Amino acid sequence: MRLKNIKEIKATLVVKTGLHIGGSKDEIKIGGIDNPIIKNPLTNEPYIPGSSLKGKIRSLLEWHFGIVDDGNAVSAVKKDRDKEKKKDNFKVIKPIVQLFGNGSTIKDPNLAKEIGPTRLSFADCSLSNRDELLEKNALTEEKIEVSISRLTGSVSKGHAPRHMERVPAGAEFDFSVTLMEFEEDNDFEKILALGMKLLELTNLGGSGSRGYGKIEFKNIKGLDEKYLVDGKLKSYEELKN
Repeated sequence: MRLKNIKEIKATLVVKTGLHIGGSKDEIKIGGIDNPIIKNPLTNEPYIPGSSLKGKIRSLLEWHFGIVDDGNAVSAVKKDRDKEKKKDNFKVIKPIVQLFGNGSTIKDPNLAKEIGPTRLSFADCSLSNRDELLEKNALTEEKIEVSISRLTGSVSKGHAPRHMERVPAGAEFDFSVTLMEFEEDNDFEKILALGMKLLELTNLGGSGSRGYGKIEFKNIKGLDEKYLVDGKLKSYEELKN
C-alpha cells in the first residue's frame, strides 16, 4: 500500500437554521441557559467539532448503504470478509472503515493491511464571520422551548420552559477535511461528497426533528469538479448514482 497524495478539501459551512451542539455547564444560574453550546474556551466563540462532523457523516453514509443493521462496521468487516454470500456487503463496508477508521482494531494482519490507515481527518471548524454576527446581534441566540400537551394543545402544566442556546442562522464556519489517497483507492471522493450532501439534506447537531441544524456547504475547493456545480455539491440524485 503506497500513499500517492494527500488532498485538502475546504469549504464554507453556512448555518441555515439555529445550530445546537451541546457543551458543558460549569455552573447553574437561575434564569440562565439550560443547554449551552460548545465554545472555544479561549475566545468564547462557538465552533463545530470535527468529531461531530465525522460521526454524523459516517452515520448517514452507513444508513445510505444499508449497513447499519450490521452494527459496528469493523465487526462486520471481521465477520464478513471470507463469506462468499457476504462479498457484496463487504465491498460496501470496507471503504467506510477505510475512510472513517477503526481498522486498527482488526487483529488479522492481512485484513488490517488491506484496510490500511484512516483516510479522512476532520478539523474543528472555527467561526469565520464573527464581526458580521456581532454587528447584527450576537454570536449566539437563546431559544425558549415549551412542552405542549397532546390533549389540550397548550403548554403542559408543571413543565418549565427550556432555554436552548444556539448558533444563529447566518453564521459561517471554515470547514476542512484531508483525504489520504493510496494507489489502490477508488471513488473515495465521491463517497465523501455524498456524505456531505446527506448532511445538507438532514441536520447537524441536536434537535434536528424540530428544525435545528440545517447547514449548507459553499465555495468548496479541493473536491473533484465532477461532484460540484458553481462551488456547491451536486444533487443527491446525481451523487448517489
